[in-house]
Amino acid sequence: MKISTKGRYALRIMVDLAQHHSNEYIPLKDVSERQCISEKYSEMIVGLLSKAGFLFSSRGKGGGYRLSKSADKFSVGSVLKAVEGSLAPVSCLDTPENICPRATDCVTLPMWRELERRIEDYLDGITIADLANQTNLSGTDFCI
Repeated sequence: MKISTKGRYALRIMVDLAQHHSNEYIPLKDVSERQCISEKYSEMIVGLLSKAGFLFSSRGKGGGYRLSKSADKFSVGSVLKAVEGSLAPVSCLDTPENICPRATDCVTLPMWRELERRIEDYLDGITIADLANQTNLSGTDFCI
């Protein structure tokens, strides 16, 4: 399993919206600038997050995005699954039903299932609020 930039940026966008949370919508341009993500790529990501029900959007003056629930209601795992799809470590676990013809004889399958369970348990145990409440120890506040 490898988390793509789409997954990493989705987390950064969600955390940014949590940190700048208000009842008002936050322009995507502001989030993109703070997170050093192109606005076009951000648009694609917020589209996925909105479709998954994680964000509310508003167009026009005063428009933008905001979280649909409080940040503690979103797990890192749920955000990653919304934009990445499966977090399975092997392709045979990508779908709910394993269609691999060797599944019944595969001696490594239980290991892969356990790894997937541990990954999901770990990522589902961390919320966007947990990430938003961490202090930035690096001290950097600029785009690289």
